[in-house]
Amino acid sequence: MGTTLASLVTNKRRVSALKSLGIVTVGDALTYYPFRVTEPVPLRAIREAAPGQQMAFAAVIRDMRVVPMNARRGYRLEATVDDADFARSRRVPGSTARLTFFSYRKSYVDWVSVRLRAGTSVVVSGMPGEYMGQLQFTHPEILTVAPVPAGAGAGLEGYARGAASGNGAFAGSADPYASAQSAYPPAATAPSGAALKYDADTVQEALTRVCRPRPVYHASSRISSEHIHETILGLLWMMGARTSSTPDGQLAGAGAAGIVAPATDTIAVQNGEEKSGTTAESGAEALSQSIPDVLPESVRKAKNLMHRAEAFLAIHDPASTARFKEAIETLRYEEAFVSQTSLLKARSHAHKSAAHSCPLVTDSLRDQFIASLPFSLTAGQQQVIHDIAADLAHDWPMQRLLQGEVGSGKTVVALAAMLQAVDAGYQAVLVAPTQVLAEQHAETIGRMVEQLKPAIPVTLLTGGMKLAARRKALAAASSGEPGIIVATHAAFSKTFQAPHLALVVIDEQHRFGVEQRESLNAKTDDGTTPHLLVMTATPIPRTAAMTWFGDLDISWLTELPGGRKPIRTVVVNEADAATMCRMFAHIRARVDAGERAYIVCPRIDADDEGNEGGSGVSAAAGSARGRAAASGSSARTAAGGRATRAAADAIGIDDPYETFDENGETVARPPLHAVAEIADRLQKLPQFQGIRFATLTGRDKDDVKTQVMADFAGGETPILVSTTVIEVGVDVKQASCIVIFDADRYGLSQLHQLRGRVGRGGTNSWAFLISRAEPGSPAEQRLEVIHHSLDGAEIAQADLEFRGAGDVLGDAQSGGKSSLKLLRVVKDADMIADARTRAEQLLAADPELADEVQLAGAVLDFTRGNETFLTSS
Repeated sequence: MGTTLASLVTNKRRVSALKSLGIVTVGDALTYYPFRVTEPVPLRAIREAAPGQQMAFAAVIRDMRVVPMNARRGYRLEATVDDADFARSRRVPGSTARLTFFSYRKSYVDWVSVRLRAGTSVVVSGMPGEYMGQLQFTHPEILTVAPVPAGAGAGLEGYARGAASGNGAFAGSADPYASAQSAYPPAATAPSGAALKYDADTVQEALTRVCRPRPVYHASSRISSEHIHETILGLLWMMGARTSSTPDGQLAGAGAAGIVAPATDTIAVQNGEEKSGTTAESGAEALSQSIPDVLPESVRKAKNLMHRAEAFLAIHDPASTARFKEAIETLRYEEAFVSQTSLLKARSHAHKSAAHSCPLVTDSLRDQFIASLPFSLTAGQQQVIHDIAADLAHDWPMQRLLQGEVGSGKTVVALAAMLQAVDAGYQAVLVAPTQVLAEQHAETIGRMVEQLKPAIPVTLLTGGMKLAARRKALAAASSGEPGIIVATHAAFSKTFQAPHLALVVIDEQHRFGVEQRESLNAKTDDGTTPHLLVMTATPIPRTAAMTWFGDLDISWLTELPGGRKPIRTVVVNEADAATMCRMFAHIRARVDAGERAYIVCPRIDADDEGNEGGSGVSAAAGSARGRAAASGSSARTAAGGRATRAAADAIGIDDPYETFDENGETVARPPLHAVAEIADRLQKLPQFQGIRFATLTGRDKDDVKTQVMADFAGGETPILVSTTVIEVGVDVKQASCIVIFDADRYGLSQLHQLRGRVGRGGTNSWAFLISRAEPGSPAEQRLEVIHHSLDGAEIAQADLEFRGAGDVLGDAQSGGKSSLKLLRVVKDADMIADARTRAEQLLAADPELADEVQLAGAVLDFTRGNETFLTSS
């Protein structure tokens, strides 16, 4: 499964196109799931054709001609087909129809000409139309059938009866084409002595292939869904599959349609390999050996699920739509079981680790701090502080997720916990995602603890510090002196050591991966694991969080401090010039009143590479989607490829929604707006004459970011045009307006986060969402949710339903490649709960999964690949 496609697929252009979709290995290909499957194509004789309705039939080429199109460049190829024998099997009179192909390329016309020589048996699938009084199929799908000796084939009558009954069985012994072929020139004679390769050995095989349901994949301008399908089937063939998954639940058996060996110019088939493993039994056995089952046999049988190999085959080459759905459910349950087993193992491991006990003491620093606050804590804050105090008193590590809306007082709760650790004689680290936020935290905490006795040292450590200051901060941390350290990613560097570290607080969990959190465990010198408190303002529905973050205890802060006024949200169509003008005039009035405004754009520069809509760029991605992300899968991932880090830094949308046509191809959309472009345009507007603008992006150096924010807060540059770097933690109380361009392309949770940047000083505030969404489109429906709701949990629930788990749970931001592509957090809650119960039973009997080697490997891969899961093991 880890073999790269580059070593198997000989067509390098195809390898590159697949890579752009995030498909690099065989495993990536097999888990690049189709987003729909076509309905079976009905069999009809030519006389039964209905214009505009798809059909398939078998026929013989009567004649063929190529006509140059004089008025236009190119050629028209016309072939007349006769379905007399096929029609007889359906007990209707035979008839003729025209097959028509157009092309500018002579090479294509020559290729079709060779295939459609008179006397050739073909199976045709397409949409009938009428031209000059004759039935015509334009560019139908054609499968050529190898000629067979008289009496050697299977009869079409039996096939017709089997197809009508729905079981696909074949019967009969005489081949009606044996006599028909003798009336025409021998099609087996290839021109110039070249060997002619046929698409199918028998008419039955060809009919089965064109009539079967067909998976449709998210494609791109570089590669079609058909070529994606062809590649995946070729890989399955190489892994041992020789026949399709059959409705009776077997990998292969009598009457199953064969998977055609891949062409050597597509897949690197070795000499002689195409001759091996051609029996149904050996093919099934080989595929199950190549793709071993992950689920324990007892669980699979109890849930009546397919073998993993069988499920992959039924998804990518389904015998029926019901078979396809059954396979999807199998792999969906597998994802639920692996994820829940992983979380349960992480929780069990954490409880076996040692941690510093930090019990409360009399006249504690924590109690001094709470008494010194100029306001009363909410009931929610008091409860969470109490729960954390109890956790810190244990000698095993706390693992708690603290969830709260913007402004709900999470920092106060975190500081109370850190003071409890300091009181016990240990160090506490607060890790922030940006230097600006780290500096704000250090300043706020320093001010809050300056009156406490004894004095509490607060050390700031960021990557942008000057060398002397950085060395001083590192020395203070490595001394082991009890105190609070506020750091950015610098806390994960090898030079940072905190030998008496007892508590790690991580602000905005989705900005940090498992490996980074793990590195903090190695900072202690006594082998203990620090207590962990993770804070997030990204709202997660309660039921989803309780199921999903199974390795963490979860606390919610739902009450907002008094004085905050609701933010008024307005959706503005960018094409509505009059409303746009009124909006800019309103912003100017607020600026003149001493307030501030944010203007947010997804891109830094207009010429950022890969920044076109529908590119699948993810803000901290290293697919996606894939992402697929889709309402039916977390494949956000399946929906697109991962971008490079450079491109990711240039685009602030966390997981742009892509739209696809019915063939799975990306629909082109307007380019995203850029900071430089919008700043230039706005400064030229009459509404902003005399107003200074500033810009802020992720490319700016830390000292520049700090200065820009200081000038913005101070009013020197009251309008800030930025990317989403302001999304997390930026606290400018005078900010009352935020304008978000391309709002229809953001996730709802990210829009909610951005909206929370204004109104923090108790003033009236506005959020303007600038949209180019079509009326009645899903994008417009998403914006209506954010327009009418300020409830983060309600918005997160809608986000989950619109797009799966990706945005809300943070895989897009984490930089990790999610192993989850099918599981839906909301819709599959019952499945996840069932998987958790069965995983608990399994781990109780076999804690180390010693008897489940494949499952143990899948759990390990899952933990490594999913940074959204807050595991500490």
